[in-house]
Amino acid sequence: MFKILKSLSKSLGGSSKPATEAKAPAKPAAKESSLLDKVNKSAPVPAKAAPPKSPEELCGITPKMPKDEIKAQLKMLFRRYNRSASSLDAKLRGEADQMLDAIVQMREKHFGEI
Repeated sequence: MFKILKSLSKSLGGSSKPATEAKAPAKPAAKESSLLDKVNKSAPVPAKAAPPKSPEELCGITPKMPKDEIKAQLKMLFRRYNRSASSLDAKLRGEADQMLDAIVQMREKHFGEI
């Protein structure tokens, strides 16, 4: 137990080198600003947001799919996104709400009112 405490105190207390040793000199500020300028110049321009997808595209449903396959797809998507709807992450929760709305629209379209 004491060995553990000694190793922890060494690791938290710093290295065994004396504190009087000088550190390496800092880089000149001119080089840092030129690197920053290069990064800013080469930063990509954000692309425009893609147009919103239709509920069919979101759910992965094609017109040629049979009813039982559509039902299985909607069931799987509902299970996945219903869990995410109660997430603490706002982005994940928003995506889940959007998908649940699309699932409801597809279910009503293919199977009638709920």
